[in-house]
Amino acid sequence: MSQLLESGRPVTAAQLPPLRTASWEDIRKLFALDPATIHLNTGTVGAMPYEVLDTVDRVTREWTGGLADVYKPSGYVEHRTAIARAFGVDLDEMVICHNATEGVARIIQGLDLREGDEVVTTSHECYSVLSNFNLLRNRFGVRVKVITPPTGYDVRAEEIVELFAEAITQRTKVLSFAAVTLFTGTLMPMRALCELAQRHGLTTVVDGALLPGMLDCNLRELGVDFMACSGSKFQCGPLGTGLLYLRNKVFPEHNPLPLPTFWPVISTWYPIVGSPPPRTTTSVASDDTALYVQVAGSASIARGAALAKACELFDDIGRARIERHIMDLADYARGRLAETFGQDALYSPGADKRLRSPLIAFHPFRDRESAWNIKKFAAFTDRLEQEHRIWTRWTEFDVPGSPHQHYAARITTHLFNTRAEIDRAVAVMARLADELS
Repeated sequence: MSQLLESGRPVTAAQLPPLRTASWEDIRKLFALDPATIHLNTGTVGAMPYEVLDTVDRVTREWTGGLADVYKPSGYVEHRTAIARAFGVDLDEMVICHNATEGVARIIQGLDLREGDEVVTTSHECYSVLSNFNLLRNRFGVRVKVITPPTGYDVRAEEIVELFAEAITQRTKVLSFAAVTLFTGTLMPMRALCELAQRHGLTTVVDGALLPGMLDCNLRELGVDFMACSGSKFQCGPLGTGLLYLRNKVFPEHNPLPLPTFWPVISTWYPIVGSPPPRTTTSVASDDTALYVQVAGSASIARGAALAKACELFDDIGRARIERHIMDLADYARGRLAETFGQDALYSPGADKRLRSPLIAFHPFRDRESAWNIKKFAAFTDRLEQEHRIWTRWTEFDVPGSPHQHYAARITTHLFNTRAEIDRAVAVMARLADELS
């Protein structure tokens, strides 16, 4: 990265036309990208804009060696207010945390679950979700029911909702799923799943690690209770940043259920004596639940400020505009992969537009049994990176009816990618797959 910064030409938004109308070619100049590399792995980590890098450095220097009170800025009131507004919610519902994993852990460990209570989730969740639910199983006797979603080009949203519906029992208390699955890039039917949960009186826990910076969404309208997000993936903030949404008001048109009991397990602001006020039953908050979670000792003020800068840039470009561009690139990439490797090679949905995302998992080899060969996929992605400077990754996941986990190559499109990059990457991948097959 240091070589890149030395050779690159940092560009700021002030040097460009208004971001709302700037070309994608100009917007790409904002990002600290190595021009010799094709970055198709935002699903793992994004690329920071130069202004975000500068914010980390500037704010760190401002606070280093100072005598100012570090605890008040750790509440990030101004930053959280702006970020919450971008996602259709309020300050008392938004937390800046260290990453999606920490957010998920604080949500799951804060749920009011007892022995025999049941959680329904999927085998396609991130390890941090499944490990935290397993911790509840081992510690409190909570039952964890894991279902395996269907994969492939022709999957439809109704199949997924029906699978969850069939798994719900009288003991079920929580429905947990990813907004976009890490391994196959399925954009889950979030609103339909939240409505299903509401019909059964269930709490929803959503892993939204990939959502900020990808989708223009209103968290309140989704009807979700809790969501943990990454700040460093599609949102392109610094590593070690995340967002946590906690529903703190009742809007019956979006989610009529009472607010779930929640225990902020890491906090220096939760009352040291007595209890907080009862949770509201209306659209007016009775307590600032997010503040209990937000205030937990000193925080990385510089990284929080840099995440806020990344969000500000995305707001200025326009989140709806970004979503349309990313999805257009993804549709193009999905089509090129289907032309090259066959539609049956795609693990990611394509026929149902509601399930498409910018993450596309596929099988590049002629021999279908190679789907069980981790060494082939590791060699494929390693050689793409080392020999061709194309950054992708491999994933592993359960497939219904298969005795083994499947491996897949996965690419991700983001706002700084181009169709020319996709064409070059697919051509290289086709030659390499032939060589390895």
